[in-house]
Amino acid sequence: MSHLAARRTALAAQGFAQARPNGAVTRRHLQGVLARTQVLQLDSVNVAVRAHYAPLFSRLGNYPAGLLDEAAWSHSTRRPRMLVEYWAHVACLIPVADWPLLRWRMRAHKEHPNAYWQSAGGERLAEEVLTAVKDLGPITAGALEDELGLKVAREKARGGWWNRSDVKRTCEYLFATGELTTGTRRGFERYYDLTERVLPPEVYSAPEISGEDAARQLIAKSAAALGVATEPDLRDYYRLKPSRSQQAVADLVEEGVLEPVTVDGWRHQAYRHVDARTPRRVEARALLCPFDPLIWERDRTERLFDFFYRIEIYVPEPKRVHGYYVFPFLLGEDLVARVDLKADRAAGVLRVPGAFAEIGVDHAHVAHELAEELRLMADWLGLDGVVVGKRGDLAPRLGALV
Repeated sequence: MSHLAARRTALAAQGFAQARPNGAVTRRHLQGVLARTQVLQLDSVNVAVRAHYAPLFSRLGNYPAGLLDEAAWSHSTRRPRMLVEYWAHVACLIPVADWPLLRWRMRAHKEHPNAYWQSAGGERLAEEVLTAVKDLGPITAGALEDELGLKVAREKARGGWWNRSDVKRTCEYLFATGELTTGTRRGFERYYDLTERVLPPEVYSAPEISGEDAARQLIAKSAAALGVATEPDLRDYYRLKPSRSQQAVADLVEEGVLEPVTVDGWRHQAYRHVDARTPRRVEARALLCPFDPLIWERDRTERLFDFFYRIEIYVPEPKRVHGYYVFPFLLGEDLVARVDLKADRAAGVLRVPGAFAEIGVDHAHVAHELAEELRLMADWLGLDGVVVGKRGDLAPRLGALV
């Protein structure tokens, strides 16, 4: 398989080979994206837009963010919950139906709690938390502390989750074991609830799936989402251990779900999902957040697109090359630019502190298409316009267009 064919296969698998909806975006469109990406990564950074909203914008265009909120954090008999939170790639929204596929991970957390969770207060505090949540309904960890009357110092050091209180750590432990999940969120604050009250009864009480069977299903999902991938790529999608992933890949090859292929320039054996398609051409246009599943595995991104990409959030500002929160810009079937973005909600504008073209691209064409996409993003975010800064070789031309 040629390098370009692998790239087109990957883009098609992630939904970039089909046009965005022409008209109102509905729950059906959301289901279509999730059938391709399988998961949406959660991340607390809100400098431009939170990570779970962005992949839908990249694939659907201007959609109502409330559509995802409703699918993930509310449910009724008329519109059942579509998504639930758990550790998949990392903290993710996953389809409700996939919950049983991760029970082996929940069981492992319960049987082998790490030292951090063990130090939080033990089984007694866990029982108290579960009883309180059962009585009080969806509740934050902070409110639980108050309700339980625990005089725990809530030292919130900058960015360090290791400084959370014992109650918060216990909630996170119970989340990892599957006994609690997110009932709802307000802003980005998690309200814990009993999993049995959040999931449909048929999902919550579904028969046990062995770790080996679950791994095969998860690797098959990874392969469908990636199109063509190495075993480490497939493993990374749900963060499986190598031994479990390697056996699952071997089983799926034997079953005919995966086809071993050689990709030009790739050092490792690749595998193509039997249903993957390779279009003759991809005509996409999308801003990709740093945690989009197309690019979240940086080595794979470099292999597919010849695009070296690292997020610079934790790099001191004077040492940043491209900016704090940089979106690669996909145009056609190439990553052609990098755009540092910030939603300035107070001023009502989408700020572009820096815009950088990749080597060899047509600056005029890229700037024109990027300006259109930025205007679309600003409109989606409810902002009045786009303001381009001075950093980057694409900035002057882009600024003149917006």
